[in-house]
Amino acid sequence: MAVPFIDIKRFEPGFLDTWNEKVKSMSENAQFIGGNEVTDLETNLATWAETKYAIGCANGTDALQLALRAVGVGRGDKVLLPDSTFWATFEAVVNVGGDPYTVDTNPVDLQMDFQVFQEAVEKVKPKAALVVHLYGWGTAKIEELRKFCKEKNVALIEDGAQCFGVKHNGKSLYKEALISTTSFYPAKVLGAAGDGGAVFTNDEELSVVTRRLVNHGRTSHYEHGLVGWNSRLDSLQAAFLNLSLKHLQKRIESRKSSQNIYYKELPGLGIGVIQPPKGYDENGYCNVTLVDPEVRPKIESVLKEKGIGFGNIYPGAMSDQPGAKPYLIERFGNEGNARRISKSVLNFPLFAYMTSSEMDEVLSAIKAYNASK
Repeated sequence: MAVPFIDIKRFEPGFLDTWNEKVKSMSENAQFIGGNEVTDLETNLATWAETKYAIGCANGTDALQLALRAVGVGRGDKVLLPDSTFWATFEAVVNVGGDPYTVDTNPVDLQMDFQVFQEAVEKVKPKAALVVHLYGWGTAKIEELRKFCKEKNVALIEDGAQCFGVKHNGKSLYKEALISTTSFYPAKVLGAAGDGGAVFTNDEELSVVTRRLVNHGRTSHYEHGLVGWNSRLDSLQAAFLNLSLKHLQKRIESRKSSQNIYYKELPGLGIGVIQPPKGYDENGYCNVTLVDPEVRPKIESVLKEKGIGFGNIYPGAMSDQPGAKPYLIERFGNEGNARRISKSVLNFPLFAYMTSSEMDEVLSAIKAYNASK
């Protein structure tokens, strides 16, 4: 049995019928921009995120750029960001005119290293910083990080593209952030039927600025107080997300059920599993294992032979990307953890409503690799 790395076609009974009827109704009434679906979604998102404000936008990369612009980052401003992340985090800093500096990774929680970050702040004196909540959890030092940034007057933006639904100490991970973002790319835990994103904050001024930037900087229909761009979340995407939110808790529970099997079974098969730091209730976004870089291709070869999907999230450090070279100012951290981890990380299939038979196939493939050694 082939098992995909991710399957985004596993909908609840009746979901597609409801969605098709919604599309038909909205199309007949030309409900394509704005309207109740968008405003309802923003209310629903704020409830989930436990924030005062949620502003929908066109995609997760725009959400990062909106947050950076909202806190005042512009041409020549210094911004710290993790060396382990998706390219959009680095790209967003460059796109708003900021100067990016990367910070190495902590080898325990695989998030941005707080000690290295502190040293970088003292040296660079940045205007802002980005922390990325990778893998469906976040840094063990999140409270210290927020406190430190506040003391040093560094605007902390939290990239939460992978952590929708995650809780920390019983509260939404977004709740106490100055400003945070998410992505609704279809492969996310809460995915749209295309691209989409959102910005979360409890700060009224940041919410007002973000909402203006989303829609050409408008203060009225033909009055523009800011230079923004068109990053409106379209109504059909909002409708799909509203429907999905009704099932999200079950989807998360299904993901976590499969994830717990990995936690239980993989160590006995010689695979090192990374678990979230204390205090995190994860969302089952992906499983994270670290294997010997020389061994990883051999495991992948067996998985390919058996038709088992896999991923490497992420296969390289930001500071090593060819596109970073013209823009990167400095890389902080001498241990090279981001590089080493990127050569070791291996992700097995994980998605909502994964069957027990599919899980058995994955574990069987790993056992087959062990037998072939």
